[in-house]
Amino acid sequence: MSRKLWITIAVVFLSTQTYSQEAVLHISNESTDKEYCLVYNASWTNLSSSLTDAVKHQVVNLVSSYLCDSTNIPDVTGKALVVMRGQCDFSQKALIAQKHGAAVLLIASNKSMSPPSANNSEYAKVKIPLALMRYRDFADAQQVFGKDMTASLYAPPVPVFDVSIVVMLFIAVFTVALGGYWSGASEKEKRSEGSILGGTEEASNSGELSLYSPLKVVIFVALMCVMLVLMYFFYKYLVYVIIAIFCLASATALYSCLDALMNKVGCGKCSFSCRSRTVPVRSLLLAALCVSVAVVWGVYRNEDRWIWILQDLLGIAFCLNFMKTITLSNFKICVILLSLLLLYDVFFVFITPFFTPNGESIMVQVALGPASAGEKSDGNIVEVPADPTPTYEKLPVVMRVPRFSAWAQNLCGMQFSILGYGDIIVPGLLIAYCARFDIWSGSSKRIYFVSCTIAYFLGMIVTFAVMLLSKMGQPALLYLVPFTLLTSAVVAWSRKEMRQFWAGTTYQVLDSSREPLLQDGQPGYASGERKC
Repeated sequence: MSRKLWITIAVVFLSTQTYSQEAVLHISNESTDKEYCLVYNASWTNLSSSLTDAVKHQVVNLVSSYLCDSTNIPDVTGKALVVMRGQCDFSQKALIAQKHGAAVLLIASNKSMSPPSANNSEYAKVKIPLALMRYRDFADAQQVFGKDMTASLYAPPVPVFDVSIVVMLFIAVFTVALGGYWSGASEKEKRSEGSILGGTEEASNSGELSLYSPLKVVIFVALMCVMLVLMYFFYKYLVYVIIAIFCLASATALYSCLDALMNKVGCGKCSFSCRSRTVPVRSLLLAALCVSVAVVWGVYRNEDRWIWILQDLLGIAFCLNFMKTITLSNFKICVILLSLLLLYDVFFVFITPFFTPNGESIMVQVALGPASAGEKSDGNIVEVPADPTPTYEKLPVVMRVPRFSAWAQNLCGMQFSILGYGDIIVPGLLIAYCARFDIWSGSSKRIYFVSCTIAYFLGMIVTFAVMLLSKMGQPALLYLVPFTLLTSAVVAWSRKEMRQFWAGTTYQVLDSSREPLLQDGQPGYASGERKC
C-alpha cells in the first residue's frame, strides 16, 4: 500500500506542469540560431509550448519607431515586427501592428519588463501575439544574424518538480551525515589518545567550542535576530562585511576539511625547514589552493551561470567545519537551541510579512537580496531586469542549485532552488551530538547517529513536498526540528538512556573546570555499560 502511495505521489509531482510569464524567442537564419528571453501575458497571448509547434516569421526591424501611429510603416504582412517601448500603451501598438497585417509584435525595452497588461475590452481586440524583449538582446541578434533572420515564439511549460530538488536533498543529507561522522570520529580519536584519563577530562587543544549554558544559547539566538534585522535595514552596507567574513571563514573551513582528508589517507608528509621551523609542504599547497578558491568566488560571485558550484563547495566546507568546531554538550542544550531557532525561522518567514512595507518576509529578502531577478511580487507578477547582470550583492548564506527544467526563466535570469546554511547546520549540530553520544555510550551500530540522519532525510522530503504543494518557500526548520528532536528522544527513551542522553557527557563544562554529572555507582554508560 505504501509503495503504491509513493508511486502515485511521484507521478503527480513529475507530471504536474505550470505556465510562467517568461517565454523563448528563437531567432535563426540558414546557418545558426540563438534564443532570447521574452516576457508576455498568458491571458492575452497564446504561445506554442514547444519549438516544433511554433510558427516562423520574418523579422522586421522598426526599433527606430514607437509605433504609436500608422505613419512610415513598411509592409509587415505575416511578419514579426520589432518596435521600441514607450510613448503609448501596449494595446495601441498591438492594434496598429495588427491593422497593418503583422503576425507578431515584439517590443524592445530598455527598462525592467513585466507582463504587458490592458483592460478586458482591449484584450478582446488584440489577436496577434505580443511580448517584450530586452533591447540589448535585439541588438545582439542584429550583430549575430544581420538583417536576415526569422523568429519563433514559444513558452515551454515548467514542471512543478525539478531535478535541482534532488541535488539539493543530496547536498543537505551528505553534509549533515559527513559532519556528524567527522564529529564522532574526532571524539573517538580524542578518547583513544587518552584525552579522558582516570575519570577526568583534560582540556582539548583541537579548537572546538562547546555550548553548555542555556543563557549563552539564548544570547546567541538573540544576536542572530538582531543581525538579521540589521541586515534588512542596512543590507547594502553590511553585505560586503558578510562577503569578506565568508571568504575568510570558508577558506579556513575548506583547508580544515582537506587537511583532515589528507591525514586520513596519509599522503603529503614531506616538509622543509625555514628559520629553525619545520614547514609542511602539504599545508602550504592546501592553504594556497583554499585561498585561491575563495578569491575566485569573491571576484566572480555574481556570475550566476557557474559560480554557484564554488559557492556550494565553500558552503559545504563551511557547514562541515562549523559542525566539527561547535559542539553541543547535551541534549538539553540541543532542545533549547533547536526550539529557539525554529521559532526564529517561523517568525521571520511567516510573521514579518505583516510588518514589512512590501509584504515580503525579512528572511526571504535578506537571503535573496533586495531585488533578485525573476523574484515574484504581488502574488503572480514577475519583473525581469533590462540588464541580466545583477546590480546588487547577494548574501553567501545559501546553497544554490539552478532549476534545470526552467529553460525560459533561466534565459531571463537564472532561477535557483536554495537552502539556507542554517537548515543544514542547526539539525547538523544535533546529529553531531548523536554521533558523539554513540562513542560515549559504546554503541557499535551508531544507532543515534543513523536514526537522526534518517530523520533529517525524511524531514527534508516533507519540506520539499510541502513547498511543491503550496508553491511557496518553507522554513525548513519547521519540519526538520521536530523530526530530528523527536526521533533522537524516542531512540534514547527506548534504549533507557534518556537520563544520560539528556545530561550529555559524564562531565559538564563549568568555565575552566569540569564536574561529574553522574556519581560513581549510578546507572549509565559511565559505569562501562555497552549497548549496540
